[in-house]
Amino acid sequence: MMAGAGEDVRALYRAGVRAALEAWPALQIAVDNGFGGVHSQEKAEWLCGAVEDYFFRNADLELDEVEDFLGELMTNEFDTVVEDGSLPQVSQQLQTMFQHFQRGDGAALKEMTSHITQKKLKVTATALKTGKQAEEAEADTVEEMEVTAVNNGATTERVCPQAEPSESNFQTIKEEDIVEDGWTIVRRKK
Repeated sequence: MMAGAGEDVRALYRAGVRAALEAWPALQIAVDNGFGGVHSQEKAEWLCGAVEDYFFRNADLELDEVEDFLGELMTNEFDTVVEDGSLPQVSQQLQTMFQHFQRGDGAALKEMTSHITQKKLKVTATALKTGKQAEEAEADTVEEMEVTAVNNGATTERVCPQAEPSESNFQTIKEEDIVEDGWTIVRRKK
């Protein structure tokens, strides 16, 4: 393989990692609502490089190792515990991309990145709250709206397209809870 071709595949891999993370609703909610603080967007950018480096530094990662790594990053950087079932799916995408990269299969990386980008959905959320609002939420019942995200008193509303149920697990993320210690937990609506 020529050196230039290897660099091209690395660039395709980098683009694929970015696409997978940008299409991940749990991360998008955390960034859009500033769960990582004022530098949430910068943390998301850093996350792309951290994930890429993680694969390069560790040979033959198991899927659960990738899930644990992503889960820890979400907890440490965005005070968010992901319990919506999306961690295995995103981890599998990232692992598959790395395998394509290792084989030098730029065409497969391009196709996978394109597929993820086309399927990208903004998640429908009932309500997102930070720890300060957890006590208030216990007293008030939150009426379900199409899309409302609440963080530190700021409310943002978005209309979200829905895919067919078989297309993705992501559109089933409808409910976010706050536990006592101020973590944001993203989980499926029962």
